[in-house]
Amino acid sequence: MAITNEQVAGHAFLQPLYADGYFPDHVVDRGRAILLRLCERIEAERPPDLTALYALTQAATEEFNLLAAEFEAAGSEIETVAREGIGEDFWFVASAYGFADADAEELIATRDW
Repeated sequence: MAITNEQVAGHAFLQPLYADGYFPDHVVDRGRAILLRLCERIEAERPPDLTALYALTQAATEEFNLLAAEFEAAGSEIETVAREGIGEDFWFVASAYGFADADAEELIATRDW
């Protein structure tokens, strides 16, 4: 499914991670794919409220939890720069889809990184 939200379609996801050589691009690419799938789910399911949005974002956060092992296997980890970049992109997604009042921490409440 193609992203129809123009703001999202033009966004450079996880840019701070791509800009830092500590984070392997092939693993960051997988994180970017998680965020794009989240956008596709939001467009397909059209969550009616924050509770429904949080269910979607927290499921995507679980995927990032699993991705942490891939970062470690590649000699990296989800540390401060990555945590902030990932969290900012979750908030960007929520805002771009009309949920500017979303709680940034609640969006990624299931994180273990």
